[in-house]
Amino acid sequence: MPRIAFLFPGQGSQSVGMGKYLYEMSPDLAAYFDTADRVLEYKLSWLCFEGPEEELKRTENTQPALYLVSAATLHALREAGIIPYAVAGHSLGEYTALHAASVFDFETGLLTVRERGVAFAAAGAERPGAMAAIIGLPGEKVAGICGEVSTESEVAVCANYNEPSQTVISGDPAAVERAREACTAAGAKRALPLPVSGAFHSPLVASAADRLSAFFENVEFHAPRIKFVNNVSAQAIDDPEVIRLALLDQVTFSVRWVECVQRLVELGVEAFVEVGSGKVLSGLAKRIAPNIPTYTTESAESLQKTIEALRPAN
Repeated sequence: MPRIAFLFPGQGSQSVGMGKYLYEMSPDLAAYFDTADRVLEYKLSWLCFEGPEEELKRTENTQPALYLVSAATLHALREAGIIPYAVAGHSLGEYTALHAASVFDFETGLLTVRERGVAFAAAGAERPGAMAAIIGLPGEKVAGICGEVSTESEVAVCANYNEPSQTVISGDPAAVERAREACTAAGAKRALPLPVSGAFHSPLVASAADRLSAFFENVEFHAPRIKFVNNVSAQAIDDPEVIRLALLDQVTFSVRWVECVQRLVELGVEAFVEVGSGKVLSGLAKRIAPNIPTYTTESAESLQKTIEALRPAN
């Protein structure tokens, strides 16, 4: 079996109907959804399966929903004998990656991402922000433009370095709009506003980090049992306290996804599997590391194809 990295998606990968095929696949997988409903004391499973979309898109619902679907998919892959050599997650997905690495159990992670979603939603309400995707400019160019258009009272920063020519910016609405205009003038192919309620991965949501820090005081972190590459440093880290601090930094720091994927390749990864809803990360991986095969699990068909391709020979 090749050395496999599991990649766990973040906010934006959700869709109504996600995870329903898992629930219907086996009692073990259905138990994840039933447990989530019990622990959170509301029908998160129903939101995943039936929506409505507007309710699923609310940050406090989206984050635990994506975590739930990815965790159930992880179990399905493990049951088929597909075990990761390394893991990484994009923003919210980092929490599922940590669950996959046994840093905390399913229920602990579920409660933690629920708190994270509530914290992000509250921070966005306290200080409304904006985000935009810049396509067709190098990340360092976008970062320079953000610095040029920012002022003491209005900031724009790079939130996600998703691929070499796709960077998401975040910050005060006026500064983000100035950055969009400047990026377009500098030759960006597209500069698209994103439908979000807050300026994630920017200084505007610092209050979310404060709230999470208090919550983390009651969360026990263990050393990962497999290689874990984190967003903030794009390095493999294994000290529980360093992981705790990295998750807090992640709230306001950039997601260095290009470097995360490159680091996984340097660690010897030979295949990528996107675990959960959507195909965003597999698409990014193809552009960052085109020589590494990628697999998805967003449907019963794609999961089965992935299992057939990667299941170890008996």
